[in-house]
Amino acid sequence: MPNIKSAKKRVLITKKKNARNRSDRSRMNNAIKAFNKAIDSANIDEAERLLPLTMSIIDQSVTAGIIHKNAAANKKSAISKRLSDIKSGKVTITVKKDNKTIAAEKALAAKQAREAARAEFRAKQLEKEAEKAQAKKGKKTASKDDKKAVKEDKAEKAEKAEKIEKSEKPKRTKKAKAEEPADTESAEGKAE
Repeated sequence: MPNIKSAKKRVLITKKKNARNRSDRSRMNNAIKAFNKAIDSANIDEAERLLPLTMSIIDQSVTAGIIHKNAAANKKSAISKRLSDIKSGKVTITVKKDNKTIAAEKALAAKQAREAARAEFRAKQLEKEAEKAQAKKGKKTASKDDKKAVKEDKAEKAEKAEKIEKSEKPKRTKKAKAEEPADTESAEGKAE
């Protein structure tokens, strides 16, 4: 621990400058990470928007004396080259997923599958309950409806049969009409 007053002051000033430099360096690194994350997630529009902001933050770090101007030039060149390569098609983007994201997607898919199974099971239960309620509600009403349906079916069948008979009967000509009464008389005489 320093004993002299000026040395004590120098220690305090150094702490303040270290804290400021650390926050500025962190700000620069976070800006670069945000730019790279936009590219990795195939969000080119966002990356284009972040490029000038990131370069500006890198330049501010040079002005504050945190990094050398040549190091800043290398960083700016690297991020701009990465964006231009992707735009031109030299490099293709493969979206990377970490284990946490993969696990979250699996959990979501499993949850959706469980909910779908529950919904299907509930629908089947409701159908069964409706059938039971209908059966209990009244066999009488169901039987009346069945009787009406049977009568309607018989009536329809009878109408169809009549139509078929009419279409199957041969058309009578004048000769057939003249001969028919004679045939009926002879048939009556034989019957007697």
